Amino acid sequence: MVSVDKAVIARMHRNGKDFEVLVDPDLALEFRKGREMGIERVLAIQEVFRDSKKGERVSSNELKAAFGTDSILKVSEEIIRHGEVQLTTEQRRKMIEEKRRQIADIISRQGIDPRTNLPHPPLRILNAMEQIHITIDPFKPAEQQVKDILDKIQPILPIRFETVEIAVRIPAQYAGKASFYMKRLGMKKEEWQPQYWYCVAEIPAGMQGEIYSKLNELAAGQAEVKVMSKK
Repeated sequence: MVSVDKAVIARMHRNGKDFEVLVDPDLALEFRKGREMGIERVLAIQEVFRDSKKGERVSSNELKAAFGTDSILKVSEEIIRHGEVQLTTEQRRKMIEEKRRQIADIISRQGIDPRTNLPHPPLRILNAMEQIHITIDPFKPAEQQVKDILDKIQPILPIRFETVEIAVRIPAQYAGKASFYMKRLGMKKEEWQPQYWYCVAEIPAGMQGEIYSKLNELAAGQAEVKVMSKK
Protein backbone atom coordinates (compact mmCIF):
# COMPACT_ATOMS: atom_id res chain seq x y z
CA MET A 1 0.00 0.00 0.00
CA VAL A 2 1.37 3.39 -1.03
CA SER A 3 1.72 6.09 1.60
CA VAL A 4 -0.76 8.95 1.50
CA ASP A 5 1.93 11.54 0.75
CA LYS A 6 2.97 9.62 -2.41
CA ALA A 7 -0.56 8.87 -3.60
CA VAL A 8 -2.39 10.65 -6.42
CA ILE A 9 -6.08 11.46 -6.77
CA ALA A 10 -8.60 9.42 -8.76
CA ARG A 11 -11.76 11.47 -9.26
CA MET A 12 -15.24 11.01 -10.65
CA HIS A 13 -17.99 13.62 -11.03
CA ARG A 14 -21.47 12.18 -10.52
CA ASN A 15 -24.85 13.56 -9.44
CA GLY A 16 -23.34 17.05 -9.44
CA LYS A 17 -20.66 16.09 -6.90
CA ASP A 18 -17.00 15.07 -6.91
CA PHE A 19 -15.89 11.75 -5.45
CA GLU A 20 -12.18 11.19 -4.83
CA VAL A 21 -9.95 8.36 -3.66
CA LEU A 22 -6.20 8.35 -3.04
CA VAL A 23 -4.34 5.71 -5.03
CA ASP A 24 -0.94 4.33 -5.89
CA PRO A 25 -0.19 5.99 -9.28
CA ASP A 26 1.41 2.93 -10.87
CA LEU A 27 -1.01 0.32 -9.56
CA ALA A 28 -4.02 2.49 -10.40
CA LEU A 29 -2.85 2.72 -14.00
CA GLU A 30 -2.31 -1.05 -14.20
CA PHE A 31 -5.71 -1.67 -12.58
CA ARG A 32 -7.36 0.68 -15.09
CA LYS A 33 -5.74 -1.25 -17.96
CA GLY A 34 -7.33 -4.47 -16.71
CA ARG A 35 -4.64 -6.09 -14.59
CA GLU A 36 -6.27 -8.24 -11.93
CA MET A 37 -5.42 -7.28 -8.35
CA GLY A 38 -7.18 -6.54 -5.10
CA ILE A 39 -8.49 -2.98 -4.97
CA GLU A 40 -7.06 -2.74 -1.45
CA ARG A 41 -3.55 -2.77 -2.95
CA VAL A 42 -4.36 0.23 -5.12
CA LEU A 43 -5.80 2.46 -2.39
CA ALA A 44 -3.64 4.52 -0.06
CA ILE A 45 -6.55 4.72 2.37
CA GLN A 46 -9.97 3.11 2.25
CA GLU A 47 -12.00 6.30 2.20
CA VAL A 48 -13.98 8.22 -0.41
CA PHE A 49 -13.61 11.99 -0.19
CA ARG A 50 -15.45 14.99 -1.49
CA ASP A 51 -12.17 16.88 -1.30
CA SER A 52 -9.19 14.70 -0.35
CA LYS A 53 -6.87 17.69 0.19
CA LYS A 54 -9.19 19.03 2.86
CA GLY A 55 -9.98 15.58 4.24
CA GLU A 56 -13.71 15.98 3.59
CA ARG A 57 -15.25 12.50 3.51
CA VAL A 58 -18.39 11.46 1.65
CA SER A 59 -21.28 10.06 3.70
CA SER A 60 -22.74 6.58 3.19
CA ASN A 61 -26.02 8.11 2.01
CA GLU A 62 -24.23 10.14 -0.67
CA LEU A 63 -22.39 7.05 -1.89
CA LYS A 64 -25.63 5.07 -2.11
CA ALA A 65 -27.36 7.88 -3.98
CA ALA A 66 -24.55 8.18 -6.54
CA PHE A 67 -23.32 4.59 -6.89
CA GLY A 68 -26.11 2.41 -5.53
CA THR A 69 -23.84 1.10 -2.76
CA ASP A 70 -21.94 2.44 0.23
CA SER A 71 -19.13 -0.11 -0.18
CA ILE A 72 -15.89 1.86 -0.17
CA LEU A 73 -14.12 -0.81 -2.22
CA LYS A 74 -16.83 -1.09 -4.89
CA VAL A 75 -17.10 2.68 -5.24
CA SER A 76 -13.32 3.03 -5.37
CA GLU A 77 -13.14 0.45 -8.16
CA GLU A 78 -15.75 2.37 -10.16
CA ILE A 79 -13.89 5.65 -9.71
CA ILE A 80 -10.51 4.20 -10.72
CA ARG A 81 -11.84 2.31 -13.73
CA HIS A 82 -14.09 4.99 -15.16
CA GLY A 83 -13.04 8.27 -13.58
CA GLU A 84 -10.01 10.50 -14.02
CA VAL A 85 -6.72 9.31 -12.54
CA GLN A 86 -3.93 11.82 -12.07
CA LEU A 87 -0.69 10.85 -13.79
CA THR A 88 2.84 11.47 -12.62
CA THR A 89 5.05 13.35 -15.07
CA GLU A 90 6.90 10.15 -15.97
CA GLN A 91 3.67 8.19 -16.46
CA ARG A 92 2.30 10.84 -18.80
CA ARG A 93 5.52 10.91 -20.80
CA LYS A 94 5.55 7.12 -21.22
CA MET A 95 1.85 6.95 -22.15
CA ILE A 96 2.19 9.71 -24.73
CA GLU A 97 5.24 8.05 -26.29
CA GLU A 98 3.48 4.68 -26.42
CA LYS A 99 0.39 6.23 -28.00
CA ARG A 100 2.53 8.17 -30.49
CA ARG A 101 4.16 4.93 -31.66
CA GLN A 102 0.79 3.19 -31.92
CA ILE A 103 -0.54 5.98 -34.14
CA ALA A 104 2.56 5.93 -36.35
CA ASP A 105 2.25 2.16 -36.69
CA ILE A 106 -1.42 2.41 -37.72
CA ILE A 107 -0.66 5.05 -40.35
CA SER A 108 2.30 3.03 -41.64
CA ARG A 109 0.23 -0.14 -41.94
CA GLN A 110 -2.89 1.41 -43.45
CA GLY A 111 -1.46 4.20 -45.59
CA ILE A 112 0.90 4.39 -48.55
CA ASP A 113 3.17 6.99 -50.10
CA PRO A 114 1.31 7.97 -53.33
CA ARG A 115 4.66 8.72 -54.99
CA THR A 116 5.94 5.15 -54.56
CA ASN A 117 2.81 3.16 -53.64
CA LEU A 118 4.78 1.80 -50.68
CA PRO A 119 4.09 2.22 -46.95
CA HIS A 120 5.89 4.96 -45.04
CA PRO A 121 8.17 3.49 -42.34
CA PRO A 122 6.89 4.30 -38.81
CA LEU A 123 10.05 6.30 -38.06
CA ARG A 124 9.35 8.64 -40.98
CA ILE A 125 5.84 9.23 -39.64
CA LEU A 126 7.16 9.81 -36.11
CA ASN A 127 9.63 12.37 -37.46
CA ALA A 128 6.81 14.20 -39.29
CA MET A 129 4.72 14.23 -36.11
CA GLU A 130 7.64 15.68 -34.17
CA GLN A 131 8.38 18.26 -36.85
CA ILE A 132 4.95 19.87 -36.54
CA HIS A 133 4.66 19.28 -32.76
CA ILE A 134 1.64 16.99 -32.77
CA THR A 135 -0.27 16.86 -29.46
CA ILE A 136 -1.16 13.35 -28.30
CA ASP A 137 -3.98 12.52 -25.89
CA PRO A 138 -2.62 9.74 -23.62
CA PHE A 139 -6.12 8.46 -22.77
CA LYS A 140 -7.84 8.63 -26.16
CA PRO A 141 -7.56 5.41 -28.25
CA ALA A 142 -4.90 5.63 -30.97
CA GLU A 143 -7.44 4.73 -33.68
CA GLN A 144 -9.55 7.77 -32.78
CA GLN A 145 -6.58 10.13 -33.15
CA VAL A 146 -5.34 8.91 -36.51
CA LYS A 147 -7.57 11.03 -38.78
CA ASP A 148 -6.78 14.33 -37.05
CA ILE A 149 -3.04 13.61 -37.03
CA LEU A 150 -3.10 12.40 -40.61
CA ASP A 151 -4.71 15.69 -41.72
CA LYS A 152 -1.93 17.62 -39.97
CA ILE A 153 1.07 15.71 -41.32
CA GLN A 154 -0.12 15.27 -44.92
CA PRO A 155 1.15 18.74 -46.01
CA ILE A 156 4.72 17.64 -45.24
CA LEU A 157 4.37 13.88 -45.79
CA PRO A 158 2.12 12.70 -48.65
CA ILE A 159 -0.01 9.78 -47.44
CA ARG A 160 -2.98 8.07 -49.00
CA PHE A 161 -5.16 5.54 -47.27
CA GLU A 162 -5.90 2.93 -49.91
CA THR A 163 -7.69 -0.40 -49.62
CA VAL A 164 -7.53 -3.46 -51.82
CA GLU A 165 -10.09 -6.20 -52.23
CA ILE A 166 -8.51 -9.64 -52.16
CA ALA A 167 -9.71 -13.17 -52.80
CA VAL A 168 -8.15 -15.91 -50.70
CA ARG A 169 -8.08 -19.68 -51.20
CA ILE A 170 -6.73 -21.99 -48.49
CA PRO A 171 -6.82 -25.80 -48.11
CA ALA A 172 -9.71 -26.82 -45.88
CA GLN A 173 -7.51 -28.30 -43.17
CA TYR A 174 -6.06 -24.86 -42.42
CA ALA A 175 -9.28 -22.88 -42.84
CA GLY A 176 -10.34 -22.55 -39.20
CA LYS A 177 -7.52 -20.28 -38.03
CA ALA A 178 -7.45 -18.42 -41.33
CA SER A 179 -11.18 -17.68 -41.14
CA PHE A 180 -10.84 -16.36 -37.59
CA TYR A 181 -7.91 -14.14 -38.65
CA MET A 182 -9.66 -12.72 -41.71
CA LYS A 183 -12.89 -11.99 -39.83
CA ARG A 184 -10.93 -9.65 -37.56
CA LEU A 185 -9.71 -7.77 -40.66
CA GLY A 186 -13.13 -7.13 -42.16
CA MET A 187 -13.91 -10.18 -44.27
CA LYS A 188 -16.82 -9.52 -46.64
CA LYS A 189 -17.81 -13.10 -47.42
CA GLU A 190 -16.56 -16.66 -47.20
CA GLU A 191 -17.36 -20.03 -48.73
CA TRP A 192 -16.55 -23.48 -47.41
CA GLN A 193 -15.90 -26.34 -49.84
CA PRO A 194 -14.73 -29.93 -49.14
CA GLN A 195 -11.20 -29.23 -50.36
CA TYR A 196 -10.80 -25.47 -50.00
CA TRP A 197 -11.99 -22.46 -48.06
CA TYR A 198 -12.51 -19.19 -49.96
CA CYS A 199 -13.04 -15.62 -48.78
CA VAL A 200 -13.16 -12.08 -50.06
CA ALA A 201 -11.89 -9.26 -47.85
CA GLU A 202 -11.10 -5.56 -48.04
CA ILE A 203 -7.79 -4.72 -46.39
CA PRO A 204 -5.53 -1.64 -46.03
CA ALA A 205 -3.09 -1.54 -48.93
CA GLY A 206 -0.18 -0.95 -46.61
CA MET A 207 -0.88 -4.21 -44.78
CA GLN A 208 -0.78 -6.52 -47.80
CA GLY A 209 2.68 -7.92 -47.12
CA GLU A 210 1.91 -8.53 -43.45
CA ILE A 211 -1.43 -10.20 -44.20
CA TYR A 212 -0.09 -12.42 -46.98
CA SER A 213 2.75 -13.55 -44.75
CA LYS A 214 0.34 -14.37 -41.92
CA LEU A 215 -2.01 -16.32 -44.21
CA ASN A 216 0.87 -18.43 -45.49
CA GLU A 217 2.00 -19.03 -41.93
CA LEU A 218 -1.49 -20.24 -41.00
CA ALA A 219 -1.79 -22.36 -44.17
CA ALA A 220 1.67 -23.92 -44.12
CA GLY A 221 2.69 -21.91 -47.18
CA GLN A 222 -0.35 -22.97 -49.23
CA ALA A 223 -2.37 -19.74 -49.18
CA GLU A 224 -3.36 -18.32 -52.57
CA VAL A 225 -4.19 -14.62 -52.70
CA LYS A 226 -5.39 -12.55 -55.63
CA VAL A 227 -5.98 -8.78 -55.72
CA MET A 228 -9.44 -8.15 -57.14
CA SER A 229 -9.57 -4.34 -57.03
CA LYS A 230 -8.07 -1.22 -55.43
CA LYS A 231 -9.97 1.67 -53.86
